[in-house]
Parts: sequence; C-alpha cells; structure tokens
Amino acid sequence: MAITEKWRQHIEAWQRSGLSQAAYCAERQLNVRTFTARLSDYRKLPQPESAALIPVHVQPSAPAAIVFTHAQGHRLELSATVSARWVAELLRCLA
Repeated sequence: MAITEKWRQHIEAWQRSGLSQAAYCAERQLNVRTFTARLSDYRKLPQPESAALIPVHVQPSAPAAIVFTHAQGHRLELSATVSARWVAELLRCLA
C-alpha cells in the first residue's frame, strides 16, 4: 500500500518523539494496528541515501624545493621558503 503524506508525517514524528508506538498512537488517537501496518509499508519503501560527514585530517605538506642542476652534475637543492631576493643574489654570484 502506498504511504500517504499524513502517515509519513506521523511515522517521522513518532521516530523523533522517543515514545513507544502505543504511547504515540494513544496521544493522537490513532489505531495502533493501522499505525503498525503503515510503518511496515514505510519501511519497505526505498530510503534515500543520506549525506554523511567524513572526518578529514589535513596535514601540511613539506614545502617544495628549488633545485638547481649544473651541466657537470652538481646539484643545489634549496627550501622553497628561501627568499627570492637571496636566490637572485646567489645566481648573480654564480654568473
């Protein structure tokens, strides 16, 4: 049987209420057997996928390096945090 909007609202309100089915139905003057039958129908419906939050831990990566390689195989590796002005001065000295 198709679930009407009225029964969907009752079922979802009951789930939030924390009450037993009998107590919820008594408060709202609903037939417990009818409620149980509609609940059974509701549970057979395909449920939409719920969104979930996934914890993510972000770790800073090591800064990239600046690498100079000479034709004769010499290699100079500097931290990317070295100032551009210092690198420029170094290159002027090497030229």
